[in-house]
Amino acid sequence: MYLEALGSALFGLVLAWAAVHRLPDRLPGRGPVLVTGVLGGVFGAFVTHGALGPGHPFATLVGAVAVAAVVLSLLVRPRAARRLRRSATV
Repeated sequence: MYLEALGSALFGLVLAWAAVHRLPDRLPGRGPVLVTGVLGGVFGAFVTHGALGPGHPFATLVGAVAVAAVVLSLLVRPRAARRLRRSATV
């Protein structure tokens, strides 16, 4: 279980690092994104391990990566150049 938690934290950190380097203008600061990725990975491993039980390390890591990706996607902001259009009737 400890290796699953460590692996999921590492996968979450790698996923967050990739997001920071891919979308620097659409994410908040680097620190909160990295912490969110790690915590999302650990939480995903906890939930997946609780649902599947012991003996499924690969599935636990896949669940951890999925939850980390979902949590990181919640931090993405719209592009700055894109503005909302107002209705012609207003």
